[in-house]
Amino acid sequence: MTDTVIARAGIVAKRGLLAASEHLDRLATWLQARNIAPVYETETAALAGTRSTTQTWSRDDLPLHVDVIIVLGGDGTLLSMATRIARTTCEVPMLGVNFGSLGFLTETRIDELYPTLESVIAGTAIYDQRTLLAAEAYRERERFDSRVVLNDVVFTKAALSRIIELSVSVSTGLMTKVKADGLIVASATGSTAYNLAAGGPIVHPRVDALVLTPIAPHTLTHRPVVIPGSEIVEVRPLPDAGADDIYVTYDGQSGYPLQKGDSIRIRKHERVLRLVKAPARSYFEVLREKLKWGER
Repeated sequence: MTDTVIARAGIVAKRGLLAASEHLDRLATWLQARNIAPVYETETAALAGTRSTTQTWSRDDLPLHVDVIIVLGGDGTLLSMATRIARTTCEVPMLGVNFGSLGFLTETRIDELYPTLESVIAGTAIYDQRTLLAAEAYRERERFDSRVVLNDVVFTKAALSRIIELSVSVSTGLMTKVKADGLIVASATGSTAYNLAAGGPIVHPRVDALVLTPIAPHTLTHRPVVIPGSEIVEVRPLPDAGADDIYVTYDGQSGYPLQKGDSIRIRKHERVLRLVKAPARSYFEVLREKLKWGER
């Protein structure tokens, strides 16, 4: 529960999601009837065809000006806002409404939107606290990039390149050397994303853990590993492995090629992300629904 007074609600829709456009004006009207100011993300305002009097902000600035963010779309849209919230000092909760075919994070259905919002306003909503990961990139011992992700940091080979070779260390020293098409370092939340598709384990989001999953490993002895969330993972290309063929991607949203001698250090971030839970639906019910467990 939370005692936060909701005076301004940010509204973000997936870019170009026409299916959401019909709901945007109704949502704004519903909020205004409860003395809550709707604040559109700039592109969402254009999608809604909203009046010029409605306040708008860019995706980067929106978390600074609202008390809750309502995301209409899929997990990718929610991930893009999660990283933006993490870059601020705000602790804005998010309510994800699923318009995609599969959503582990946007678990609220459109027919559940208004009852869920009522619980947020009343202060009776239940929130999931999701671990974030901090990733820092170093080149010649100088940090040149830092990111915050919710799901994963992924190392993959460039198009048509050979198998990549990576050295993976944890706080206590060298863990292993990986020869594979890639490597996923995922949070518990990210265990149901790319990690799951690559054959990694599902980890309950309340478990304090990191998951390391090789992608199509060259040897069958390389298996996914679950390690304590307190560890710091360092991944670097092996010196003779052709680092220029290795690409690092953050939450599937953005990334860049690595150079020889680069290293990426990944650890649990000191902050968490707050997600509004769907009413009367457990984590395992979401899994059963999304993964079609028990169906023929």
